[in-house]
Amino acid sequence: MRLNRFSFVVLAICSACTSAKPVSKSAAGGHPTRVVGYFASWGVRSKGTRIADLPAKDLTHIFYAFAKIGNDGRVTLMDPCVDVGACDSPPTVGSGGNFAELGRLKLRNPKLKLAISIGGWTDSGKFSDAALTDASRRLFSESAIDLFIRQRPGLFDGIDIDWEFPVAGGMEGNVERPADKENFTLLLGELRRQLDAQGAIDHRHYELTIAASARPQEIANVEIARIEPLLDFINVMTYDYHSGPGTTNFNAPLYSAKGDPTPALNVDVTMRAFLDAGVPASKLLVGIPFYGHGYGSVPSVNGGLFQPGTGRPSGWREHDGDWNVLAQTRLKDSHYVRHWESAARVPWLYDSTSGTWVSYDDPQSVREKVRYVREHGLGGVVIWELGGDDGSLMRAISGR
Repeated sequence: MRLNRFSFVVLAICSACTSAKPVSKSAAGGHPTRVVGYFASWGVRSKGTRIADLPAKDLTHIFYAFAKIGNDGRVTLMDPCVDVGACDSPPTVGSGGNFAELGRLKLRNPKLKLAISIGGWTDSGKFSDAALTDASRRLFSESAIDLFIRQRPGLFDGIDIDWEFPVAGGMEGNVERPADKENFTLLLGELRRQLDAQGAIDHRHYELTIAASARPQEIANVEIARIEPLLDFINVMTYDYHSGPGTTNFNAPLYSAKGDPTPALNVDVTMRAFLDAGVPASKLLVGIPFYGHGYGSVPSVNGGLFQPGTGRPSGWREHDGDWNVLAQTRLKDSHYVRHWESAARVPWLYDSTSGTWVSYDDPQSVREKVRYVREHGLGGVVIWELGGDDGSLMRAISGR
């Protein structure tokens, strides 16, 4: 019964499908051309995020995070219970799971596009094997398209590859090879070929995108000039430049701050690296974090900026860095002083009594990033992740 109801929802969406690529408007004014929001599937449990409440009217795309790669190299669901309501015990996310909820959201917002994102930080370990041979690349692509496009017609408009990271730099224990650099290109080429073949059958265009690192050493491990023509756009993860333990520094600085010991780690330097590599500005999206990072045991010098600190402060819980949590807790706590770094164009919080230092983005810094996108004619912004907002960051992006 769940499958029948789900199929009814997603088949109805096909009335909104188009056969041509979307035509982008100028980014010279108004909100960004593309506004992509990653949605963390597990947030319906861990944060109580409701898909029906996602700001679909202010988004062009929702990227569903994540699908994963199975031991056999096939793409599979991350959590069947959360994703499609296939639970051993009574489901907690409604009949049909998140996919059914997203189908209903698309029916109410027919211009909204939905992509399935494969991988992520904790599930990139099998990409190297999946990309290794012609046969493994065909299997990966075929299984992804079958699971998310053929089996669920009208629901997903594209596939996003979030391999963190080819060659080196991912989570400890990931399989990594020097050959990943070229194999990543070949994997995207096979996926593009199969998506185009399916699009010819369905009389529409399926988008292919990637999440790309913002760090120079990981950008160097990707054949940017070769993959760019295969992609509709690139979601650049211009966040997590810094986190504890170590010297306190900003999560997502727009420019280098005065005295910054890492002047190459900021949004502007990253975006110029992609532009210099030949990526059209219209294909580049600037990442905006709806979360921040905290440091503990930070000495009361320079408001805690560029000082030694531990990892998470004492008592810091999993979602304490989310903007909607910060806004209701530390930003209302008189012990915390808000500072603004005028060069980097981002804020920070510091509590000298506990030695807690927090880098985060707020509406002011988000508006600065949106202005940067417009001034440089970039393709838009990408958010990680939608469940961290109270509505104010989204309003800063949309200009409402």
